[in-house]
Amino acid sequence: MTITTSLLLGLAWKSVLVASLALALLRLARSRSAAERSMIAHVGLAALLTLPAATLLLPQWTPLPAAWVAGTAPAVVAAADTSVAATVDAAAASAPAAGEVARPSLWASLPSASELAPWVYALPLALLFLTMLIAVVRLFAMRGRAEVLVQPSWLSALAEAQRRMGFKHGTALLVSDELRSPISWGVIRPTIVLSPHAVQAVGEAEAIIAHELAHVARLDWAKLLGARLACALFWFNPLVWLLARESHQLREEAADDAVLLADIDGPDYASLLVGAARHDNKGALIAAHGVAPGKDSLKRRITRVLDARAKRGPAGPGWIALTLAFLAGVTLPLAAFSATASRPLDEIREHGPSPVAALAPAAARDAAAGPASAAAAGKGKLPVDTLVGMKAMGVTPDDVREMRKGGQDIDADTAIAAKAVGASPAYLNRMRAVFPDASMDDLIGASAMGIDTGYAREMKRYFPDVTIDDLSGLRAVGVTGDYVREMRKAGIRLDDPDDAIAHRAVGGGLDIARTVSGAVGVATGAASLGVGEDTVIEMRGPDGRMTRYSVKPPASPATAAPPGPPLPPAPPEATND
Repeated sequence: MTITTSLLLGLAWKSVLVASLALALLRLARSRSAAERSMIAHVGLAALLTLPAATLLLPQWTPLPAAWVAGTAPAVVAAADTSVAATVDAAAASAPAAGEVARPSLWASLPSASELAPWVYALPLALLFLTMLIAVVRLFAMRGRAEVLVQPSWLSALAEAQRRMGFKHGTALLVSDELRSPISWGVIRPTIVLSPHAVQAVGEAEAIIAHELAHVARLDWAKLLGARLACALFWFNPLVWLLARESHQLREEAADDAVLLADIDGPDYASLLVGAARHDNKGALIAAHGVAPGKDSLKRRITRVLDARAKRGPAGPGWIALTLAFLAGVTLPLAAFSATASRPLDEIREHGPSPVAALAPAAARDAAAGPASAAAAGKGKLPVDTLVGMKAMGVTPDDVREMRKGGQDIDADTAIAAKAVGASPAYLNRMRAVFPDASMDDLIGASAMGIDTGYAREMKRYFPDVTIDDLSGLRAVGVTGDYVREMRKAGIRLDDPDDAIAHRAVGGGLDIARTVSGAVGVATGAASLGVGEDTVIEMRGPDGRMTRYSVKPPASPATAAPPGPPLPPAPPEATND
């Protein structure tokens, strides 16, 4: 099970409601028998133990009207938008702005409150569970060291108490020097351990055995462990501790009633309780029941034992039905209840503009028409880290709508990437007009390389088949419009972007173009060079490598073709906005 802050908050208020309801029912039933009131308390504890598993396993139940969450009411929508924006703002506050370098910070390295909450909850839970485990291990270790009690008076008292209570399971009767007063525990193999002082009080044998056997017959040890576990799970809820304490008191009172129903004299039994209180085990054995009452419960138990009007009957079938009604009718709906809608965020924002709705995929936006289509689409939810990234980069719904004008679907990651490299919607739309088949990733990559639309159009004039990848290569080696024009004036053939990239990469600058032009002039003066024929010249570049150039010499005036229309001037380069 993954412990989250939202899960802990939900369990907290639900546990308060369950414990409060159980305590309220106990107060209303204060005139009933201890066995009946004990059942109410333990049904409440069982409901608390069921709550975490039911919350995780049951389908979410959202009975609140959709308008309360999605909101046809503008105030509700505004509040919801403000809440989401505040959450994203807080998460994005630590994110570096575009172009900045993240710097390590002490506060940034510390975990947030939501990250610490599960650990703060788990530490007391582990300590309480470990304490209970040690107490149980200690019981069984003491049982291994105890001796079997063989006194006939005690064995006779055990047999008589089992006969009266209809208890047919075997019960181990032991004696241990480690105890100050009798205790009992166990379900499958129940055990009663007496102290040496109690063994000597033979006259109280029947009452002591009846009390401890009542705990065994009512499965009180399992109820005790369940109460300890509920306190561990909900250690932060004082009402749960109060309910567990009351359940322990009621188990002892129900066992006292079983003793009195076995024809044990009330005043004599009250005297036994007073004497046993002086030999209490001081709470050292928290995983077992004992005859000796604690200081806080002695007066209450003696008063009830001596009250002849108190009801002492067992819980009937009606109280069992109450148990089922409480578990099924209260706990399960409460565990499944959720105060927030489980629909996609863009569906919730249907009635107002939101970056989440604008950035959702087109299929998810169409799904906002209704819950059925939204479920079919299965999209629209954006992770928190994506929302943080959008907020940190300043992505707005208008940005996304502008980017989608060309008909391409823009997801959140694409919008964030475009914003990060400074590719504005206007820039992307202008570049898409020059390169209609280019993908958004290619256009964003061109912006990252510093390619503006003016440069793209100019290279498109010189190389009609140029691509985005070609532009990146041309820009990387420094090929400009002036460079291409100078090369061509010098007679160097640059038929495609690859020629320009290769020529520029080996150091073919404007100075080499002039040298080549001069060499061509010398060659054209030779008698062996025919007019109009291509000439291959090898020259050494600045890097020491030899480069071969294919040069077309200028035509003679007699054969020169009439000049064509001049190239239009290059448009001014647009900024990458």
